[in-house]
This record gives sequence, structure tokens and C-alpha cells, in this order.
Amino acid sequence: MTANEPVTGAVRGGTHTGVVTLSNLPGLPSLPTRASLTGLPDLPLVAGVRQGIASALRSRVAGDDAVDRAQEIWGAPGPRWFGESAPIWRVHADASMFVGGLRALLLQSLHPLAMAGVAAHSGYKGDPWGRLQRTSTFLATTTFGTVESAEAIIERVRSIHGRVRGTAPDGRAYAASDPHLLRWVHVTEVDSFLRAYQRFGGEPLSREDADTYVAQACVVATRIGVIDPPTTVAELDEEIQGYRPELHGTAAAREAARFLLLTPPVSGPARAGYAALATAAVALLPWWARLPLRLPYLPLTERVVSAPIGLAATSVIRWAMTAPTHDPADADAGS
Repeated sequence: MTANEPVTGAVRGGTHTGVVTLSNLPGLPSLPTRASLTGLPDLPLVAGVRQGIASALRSRVAGDDAVDRAQEIWGAPGPRWFGESAPIWRVHADASMFVGGLRALLLQSLHPLAMAGVAAHSGYKGDPWGRLQRTSTFLATTTFGTVESAEAIIERVRSIHGRVRGTAPDGRAYAASDPHLLRWVHVTEVDSFLRAYQRFGGEPLSREDADTYVAQACVVATRIGVIDPPTTVAELDEEIQGYRPELHGTAAAREAARFLLLTPPVSGPARAGYAALATAAVALLPWWARLPLRLPYLPLTERVVSAPIGLAATSVIRWAMTAPTHDPADADAGS
């Protein structure tokens, strides 16, 4: 099956990790996990903690209507771009996406024009959860939804991009529809999602599957306006290196990094979990991206401390999001 060949039918079978998929509804497929907490005792207290974490994550990532929205994405019959065994399905459904998403935002901020657009138009400080929910819905719809739904949401995003334009602090004009900026956003996302999955995901992709993932990501990228996106990991690495002369640590980029890493909109116990994910995201950044954002580069510490912390955090999320859920249909059948 090629990256552009649709598959048919609604999603069926198993239980899913449900990270960008909005919820772990009954009837979603299962994925293998590299690190598992399934050995924890099946006690009411443990189950309550598990459900509490899952509910909080689901509300933050997908909004209060997460279950209804997930039903729309997963339950709708019709052809889809990707099947359940596709590498892009495995990557985008895994808990490691939390780490990959943070890394992508940090890396994207280094392009002055991309960062200028984010600072002026995205509302990432005033409505960070709303922005996350919109991004989550876009990823879930274009990865797991029907072709019809995916094309509709892509068209809405293209319409929004057409209205986002302005002038950066250095005097240069920018536009969200600029294929060059769209390409930067695309390659940083794909690189970040893939690297996070390979380090913290359920089961690393083979070299061939990693190339397939990059190629499958082009299906959405070309429709959103990216011209000739990379189709292999080698091409992806080459693209990112090619952008390096354009990257700078602007005041807006450093402000965004401080917000994401030091003053995120989370409190209480969730703050520790977020800090673990943020630590893992920074550890995955290339060395050349650290200094412009005034972030440390400590390879030994990151290998000994940051990586295990990130693995633990993603394992907890994966465990929580695979908690058994109550299927109303089961209750109806038993009554």
C-alpha cells in the first residue's frame, strides 16, 4: 500500500493509547509498549489514580468534549489515508507525542519569521490549552479520520493560514502560507515526533518504517502547502541542516522557551509530570539549538537523568491512557 492509497472502514478492535487520538474509547486498536506499568496491582486506589490522570490529560489535550470528538474521528465509516499498521499511526498514537510536541515548538521558535507569526497570532500564552486542542484535533483527524474529514480540516487550516501575515521585528514580512515557513514547521514536527517515538515510544520503528513514516507525513504536508517535502529520514536531516543559517535565538523565541519550560499553565501534581516531559524534550534537542534559547547542553546528565525521567513520564501517560473504559453499549446489552 502506498502512502497515498486510502484504506476503508471505521476503526475496530482492541484498546488504544489515545494520546492525540483524543480518548481511549472501546473498540480502538492496541499497540505494543516498550515500558509498561501493567504490573501494578488492580486496586481501587490505583484504578482511581489511573482514571484521574487519563481524564485530566484528555480534558487538557482534547477539551471537555473529547469523547464526542473522538467518536466523530474514529467511528465515522469511510476511506482513510492510513491503516492501523501504518508507521504514522503508531507514532501519532503514542504517549511520546507529548515530548515530541514540546521539542517541535522549541525548535520551530528558532526561525525568526515563524516565531514572529506565532507570537503575533497564535495566542499561545493567552489560550495555550485551546491551541493544543486544535493541534491535537488536526493531527488526530488527518492521521486517523476519514479522508473527507481530513481534507475538510486541512482546508480550514489553509484558510486560516491565508489570513496570518505581518512584519517581524527585524522588518521582514512573513505569511503563514509561505511554503518555505510551512516546510520548516513540517520538518521540525516530523523530526521531533519521530525522534521522541524512537527514544520513548512503545516500540521503535525499523529503519525502513522510519522512512515510511517520513513519507506518510507528506500526505498531509503537501495538501497544507508544503512543496516537495522530504520522504526519507536522510532527506529530513538534510532539510533541517539546510535551515540552520536562517535560525536565530530572538527575544520572542527565548520568551516562548521560558513559557514552555519554566512557567507553563499547569499546577499541583501535574507540574511535576509536565517538568519531566519538558526535560525529555530539551534533552532531544540538537546541541546547536540549545545556546540560542539559552538552554544547557549536558550530554552525560541527559543520558543518566533526563532520558530515564522522560521514559518514566511517557510510560505513566501510556498506562493511564490505556485504562479500561466503560462502554455504554455493554451496559445496554446487560440490562
